[in-house]
Amino acid sequence: MKVSVIIPAYNAKLTIDETLSSLSQQIFRDFEVIVVDDGSTDGTADYVREGYPEVRVFKQDNAGPASARNYGVTQSKGEWLAFLD
Repeated sequence: MKVSVIIPAYNAKLTIDETLSSLSQQIFRDFEVIVVDDGSTDGTADYVREGYPEVRVFKQDNAGPASARNYGVTQSKGEWLAFLD
């Protein structure tokens, strides 16, 4: 795995499709996608799990985007990190 793309998400159920769709259209394919749900109340984590089974999804209590990014880093397997907010 070359790159870990880390996406902090908070109540992003209505907007996450555009983000994940843009990743699926990339020519470079050696990457993993990690979504860290930062305490959403709109079902973001379940929505991503159901619609994008290739995406690794983690959920944490709301602690802000920096905390979500940092948690994503601890779960990443890539040599490089890319943050997509």
